[in-house]
Amino acid sequence: MLWQTTRFPVDLSQPRVMGIVNVTPDSFSDGGRHLAADTAKDHCEQLLKEGAHMLDIGGESTRPGAQPVSAIDEWARVEPVLQHALTLGVPVSVDTYKPQVMQWALEAGADIINDVWAMRWRGNSIGASPSAAKAAEVIAQHGSCGVCLMHMHREPQTMQTAPMQGDAVPQVAQFLLTAAQGLEAAGVDRARICLDYGIGFGKTVAQNFALLARQRELLALGYPLLAGWSRKSSLAAAAAALGDGSRLTASVAAAVLAVERGARVLRVHDVAATVQGLAIWSAMHIQDTQTANK
Repeated sequence: MLWQTTRFPVDLSQPRVMGIVNVTPDSFSDGGRHLAADTAKDHCEQLLKEGAHMLDIGGESTRPGAQPVSAIDEWARVEPVLQHALTLGVPVSVDTYKPQVMQWALEAGADIINDVWAMRWRGNSIGASPSAAKAAEVIAQHGSCGVCLMHMHREPQTMQTAPMQGDAVPQVAQFLLTAAQGLEAAGVDRARICLDYGIGFGKTVAQNFALLARQRELLALGYPLLAGWSRKSSLAAAAAALGDGSRLTASVAAAVLAVERGARVLRVHDVAATVQGLAIWSAMHIQDTQTANK
């Protein structure tokens, strides 16, 4: 399976690690550490040295309760880091839900748009053109960029105060299918679309783990899956007795379990540790395949 992006067809026959570069003062895990452009550029290079296959740059936090920023401010954070990342020879994603920022990022050469709103955002943003296209139109007009559509219940300001009710898996599956089909109807080739079930975005701990346990129901939709378990609070809830504030071990475990259940892109903070975990999975998988072929 290939994920078509602006400059690269990404081979998903093996899992790919997407390193997170938060150019924000308030992201839930590493807010402020890479806010300065030079620091963020260095972080891009470090993630690639650790084994990342692609980078995801974001200029606005979407943690629970996060306040939105204007399109101009978001782009001012992202643009210098994006320009540098595009010289590093790997696919570069921009994490944004604003059509204007998508447009600017794609004009600059971004390979992927990672949209937590799944093309649904209809708000107004300071700095956006009054005639700015909707998100789906921006993606369709580009012609080749990759896009990741994520499920989010409600919005960052309210998603954890009133989380989803009932069985999350069929609800998330239907949401993602509708979003993907909407993009295809707008003229976006299926090969450009990846799906993310949105761990922590308006879901309970039990619902998050149900989505992992039943991930193959989401794979049945026919699109590649991105899993974003890195450092999420559900991991701390499940592994509270360990007292590991960094959530590193739990993040790697969840990443490997997601791959074992069919995810092909892992969006992570801790690239080196995740790459090590995947090496163990790969060694086991090779032996499993050889045994099956005997």
